[in-house]
Amino acid sequence: MTTKNEKIKNSLKETMEITGSEAMIRSLVAEGVDTIFGYPGGAIIPIYDALYDFDHDLKHVLVRHEQGAVHAAQGYARVSGKVGVCFATSGPGATNLITGIADAMIDSTPIVCVTGQVTSGLLGTDAFQESDVIGISMPVTKWNFQITSADEIPEAISKAFYIAASGRPGPVLLDITKDAQYGKLNFSYERCTKIRSYVPEFPTDKKQLKRAADLINSAKKPYLIYGQGILLSGAEKELQNFIEKTGIPAASTLLGISALQSDHPLNMGMLGMHGNYAPNIKTNECDVLIAVGMRFDDRVTGNINTYARQAKVIHIEIDPAEIDKNIKTEVAIVGDAKHTLRLLSALMEEKKHPEWVNEFLQARKKEEEKVIIKDLHPTKPGLTMGEVVRLSTNLTGNKAVIVTDVGQNQMAAARYARFNQSRTWVTSGGLGTMGFGLPAAVGAKFGAREKEVILFAGDGGIQMTVQELGTIAQEKLPVKIVILNNDFLGMVRQWQELFYEKRYSFTEITSPDFVKLAAAYGIPGKVVSERKDLEPAMKAMLAEKGPFLLEVKIEQEDNIFPMVPAGATVSNCLLGSDEL
Repeated sequence: MTTKNEKIKNSLKETMEITGSEAMIRSLVAEGVDTIFGYPGGAIIPIYDALYDFDHDLKHVLVRHEQGAVHAAQGYARVSGKVGVCFATSGPGATNLITGIADAMIDSTPIVCVTGQVTSGLLGTDAFQESDVIGISMPVTKWNFQITSADEIPEAISKAFYIAASGRPGPVLLDITKDAQYGKLNFSYERCTKIRSYVPEFPTDKKQLKRAADLINSAKKPYLIYGQGILLSGAEKELQNFIEKTGIPAASTLLGISALQSDHPLNMGMLGMHGNYAPNIKTNECDVLIAVGMRFDDRVTGNINTYARQAKVIHIEIDPAEIDKNIKTEVAIVGDAKHTLRLLSALMEEKKHPEWVNEFLQARKKEEEKVIIKDLHPTKPGLTMGEVVRLSTNLTGNKAVIVTDVGQNQMAAARYARFNQSRTWVTSGGLGTMGFGLPAAVGAKFGAREKEVILFAGDGGIQMTVQELGTIAQEKLPVKIVILNNDFLGMVRQWQELFYEKRYSFTEITSPDFVKLAAAYGIPGKVVSERKDLEPAMKAMLAEKGPFLLEVKIEQEDNIFPMVPAGATVSNCLLGSDEL
């Protein structure tokens, strides 16, 4: 039986007179959209009215706050590889999207946000619920556009999806006036494949490839660091083939996690402020540093004046604006990671670097002895974040989608979760948005319905968007929520302990009874404070067919190490507070 959506797709080339609102929905269907996260309001009612007539192939998820809609769209995009979509009304509805749009911009997440707007005749008059969302969002969008006529809708949608997904992905916002939604047009749809003056991807420079290959083939201590660009370009297999052919040890940025299996013998872990010891200190010991699909963020580099000064840096990056922005390169290759790694691999000599790899393993052993054993097998009675995270991934066979909020919970999950499938890690990187986790987990579940989705959140971040428990309850969404509760804003408290003489200024936080709060939404839950109860509770959570909230009381002063202090060199990677 042919669905309404299939009929729409089959008739896209036919011209028909319809309203702008129906044109909006038909255009989204033409782009393959299956899920929309949103919140209705006066200025976008016509679009919601058009949505009412569509069958269940186009799912709308009613969130409890517009910020929840945009974070959910991000979570959906990150696990599905598709463009996430969200709706909001004008004024406060539109401005409530801005944090999530900024988050998507810095983390290169492809989303399309559609906001309603007052009628075009009222623009600029300070009408009820009017805001200049185009001006407000301009710095944090890849492209934005205000639609004031119905006949602009198909082309605007087509451009929006092309721009959001092509090249270095990012957020796009379309602001549509109410009269454009009511207006009529002769509708037909054609997907955008090219825009004059917009060059999303550059041809690979063969001379630069050869220069890079010569450097790598002659290197004694080559080292590869990779970011989310591997995932965005679908280059997971190319990355694995490259390091296996060359024998080069590799490490990921925070957003690159899951691009390479955790247990791969050449995967040395995560870089960065709370990354693994070996990947950090070996940055300043390698002779050739190959960076793929990452932007040398300050959380990775520490003090840029002391970062990899001894190494010849090869930077493979799709966005030319990132080349030489923070770290000066010896060889710059502008291009898509998948295509570039495939070409570069063909120029590589088959090699092994056993002594160099062993240096990483010895540094890893040092971290295991001083940090990891303490986190995973503590002798103190209090529970640690690390043991909670590792148990969850062990029980799911390292196949779950792990979503985090921001803070200590995020770093513990990044360090101790294990992954054997790509696109199973969702977190806020560059913007570090507290409150990201719960709505992002909603979107991740819709983007990967067949996978278990586990959220790790702190007692601070969860309360910023806790109302999205209502979305989970209404949708009966089987998201597993683990709150790591230490009665503190943990990451800030850690800094106050280490660098501000334990002056805990306004970081103690009182929280509700999370289990009772979940119960108010009809979501079962449990609280755990003792080690003997942790595994049974975790198994009960995973066995639950619907959503479940598990609150784990952890050590109040459980810190995340290793740590590169802000502004320090990556060589100064601390394994404990005694090294300060």
